[in-house]
Amino acid sequence: MKILVVEDDLRIASIVKECLCKQNYTVDVVEDGELALTCVDATHYDLLILDWMLPKLDGLAVCKQLRDQGNSTSILMLTARDKSSDKVQGLDVGADDYVVKPFDIPELLARVRALLRRSQIPIASTTLSWGLLEIDTAKHEIVYDQNPISSTPKEYSLVELFVRSGDRILSYDNIIEAVWTFDDSPGKDVVKTHLKSIRQKLKKAGAPADIIENVYGVGYRMNPKY
Repeated sequence: MKILVVEDDLRIASIVKECLCKQNYTVDVVEDGELALTCVDATHYDLLILDWMLPKLDGLAVCKQLRDQGNSTSILMLTARDKSSDKVQGLDVGADDYVVKPFDIPELLARVRALLRRSQIPIASTTLSWGLLEIDTAKHEIVYDQNPISSTPKEYSLVELFVRSGDRILSYDNIIEAVWTFDDSPGKDVVKTHLKSIRQKLKKAGAPADIIENVYGVGYRMNPKY
């Protein structure tokens, strides 16, 4: 497994690299965002460990650019920015996990292992569909009746979760467990906000308003009518 550490604090970069190498990972280290993008273009990495505050191009911009390009490499943000709003922003631009400095080495390694396991799960097909709704799981694209739908990473993850689950009803706990990280679990209001946004986008593209159906008092599912 090959990991790219993007960190301008050389002491932290050295500690992280040493710990990862002891676990038999191959590790490259760069100090700024532009170099990170250059490395990702030239080399396949299984995971990026990405600082937010970087020279030339910050970690948030690096993450967003990679996701906009369709790059699905797992990204763990490792940063001193510890506000809840910072975590939400990092995860919403496409990071898969978020660890705040100062960090605990065993926990960091556990999160690395979890992300690498997740990235190795084989996917039989890159296309999933529900009636006229199609999603490309490789490119993270949503289309309804040939109309592309722009989405945030969380909105995309919600649509993929529902299409994969079909008409099985998902509770709020089911949704949070599948889409959010374990230390950044939102309340129901946050889930409702994301669901409202993606349902509005689907409706604008021509989908029925209730294609993602609210089963009162139970949860949500793809509407069997469609």
